[in-house]
Amino acid sequence: MIQLYGHELSGNSYKVRLLLSLLDLEYEWIQVDLLKGEHKSSEFLTRNPFGQVPVLVNGDLTLADAQAILVYLARQYGGESWLPVDAVGLSQVVRWLSTAAGEVRQGPESARLYHLFKVTTISLERANQRAEFILTQLDQHLSQRHWLELNRPTIADVAVFPYVALAPDGQIDLAPYPHVQAWIERVKHLPGFISMRNIEAPSLV
Repeated sequence: MIQLYGHELSGNSYKVRLLLSLLDLEYEWIQVDLLKGEHKSSEFLTRNPFGQVPVLVNGDLTLADAQAILVYLARQYGGESWLPVDAVGLSQVVRWLSTAAGEVRQGPESARLYHLFKVTTISLERANQRAEFILTQLDQHLSQRHWLELNRPTIADVAVFPYVALAPDGQIDLAPYPHVQAWIERVKHLPGFISMRNIEAPSLV
C-alpha cells in the first residue's frame, strides 16, 4: 500500500492527499511531527535528506517533493486526464507546477508561514507583494476559463490550489479576486475532494 509521510497543516502534504483522494487511491497516512523535529531525525532523513514533507513510499519507490509526487501519481494512476503526454499540454501543466513552487511559495505560502507558524525570518512585505502579484495573475487567467489549463482539472490545479485557498491564514484577503474564489469553489466540488484545516468542503445544502 502507498504510504504518505506528512503533516496535517502542510499545504504540500495536503495537495498530495487531495490527489490521492481524487484518484480514489488507498494509502496509509503517517504523521510527521514537525514541532518535535521528526522531519530532521536520522530515520526520516533516509527517506528525504532535505528533511521536508511530504514523502511518498510505494513499494521500492521513495519519492520526495510535492510537485514530483503529483507527477508520479498522475502518470502512474491518473492517465492523461490529469497529466497529458503531448508536448503542448504537458508544458502547460508543468508551468503551473513551477508557479506553485515559485510565485505561490514566495507569496501566499510565505505569508502563511509568517503569521501561522511565526517564521519571522520571512520578509512579510515581500511575501505580500508576491501574493498580490500571483493572485492578480491568477484572477486574470481564470477570468477566461474554469480551470488553469486544458478546460479540465489537472495536477496544475491540485498543485496551485492549497496555498491559494489558505491565503487567509497569511492575512491575505481573497475578496479582490472573484475568479480565484470561483475556481476554489470548483475545486471543492470535484468528486473525491477532501478538506483540511481552513479549507472546508462545500455545503451539500
